Amino acid sequence: MAPSDRRRDEGIPSGHTRTWPLASLLGGLPPVERDRLLALGTEVRYPADRVLLRESDLTDFLVVLLAGVVKATRRTHDHRDALLAVRMGGDLVGEFAALDGRPRSATVTSCGQVTARVVSRAEFLDCLRREPRIAQAVNASVVTKLRVANDRRVDFTGCDTETRLARVICQIAVSYGEPVGAGAVIHWPVTQPELATLCGAAEPTVHKALRRLREAGAVSTGYRTIRVESMALLDAIAFP
Repeated sequence: MAPSDRRRDEGIPSGHTRTWPLASLLGGLPPVERDRLLALGTEVRYPADRVLLRESDLTDFLVVLLAGVVKATRRTHDHRDALLAVRMGGDLVGEFAALDGRPRSATVTSCGQVTARVVSRAEFLDCLRREPRIAQAVNASVVTKLRVANDRRVDFTGCDTETRLARVICQIAVSYGEPVGAGAVIHWPVTQPELATLCGAAEPTVHKALRRLREAGAVSTGYRTIRVESMALLDAIAFP
């Protein structure tokens, strides 16, 4: 699929032009509903390594990501930060607390500069009541996140680390990668410890698995990037 088919470039009320993946909430919304959602709240710019949301906090605002990348982490019983997910421009973060009013389930940190709109819970819930298409899209987005989490648990059962790593990279590339030729480039700074937590494996084991993927010609790595050289080859390794 060509980049122009996978992404949508639309104006937003502030006059800026942004591009979002069609699989994201903003990319999938019709223009009228997207503009109404983007009219909520206040635009905020975050520097790199800034905590947007903190696990267990009682705040309940929502963050609509316009540009940039964030990571969601959770503290483990042995005091490590486990990487749960990565979100990019077009996605929502913090919607769970905005919907149910409970404490934050994860910490969200910027990976580089991030532009977003911060929306209060009251304003967000009022929008969902008034805009059924937006409400339906938000519900679908939440369900998709839960399905991905469930699929990861089931898919990883009985798989070796190389297969799990290939599946993680494949899923990220499909959802957030920039298509380039037969492959894709992932432009967010994922570390090997973070890949290890996504794969549910020890860091040294993931290091070896990543080296095997490079040797197979499926991926290459650079400074703060992962490039999938062949989506077809990576998919064959991920789903043998």
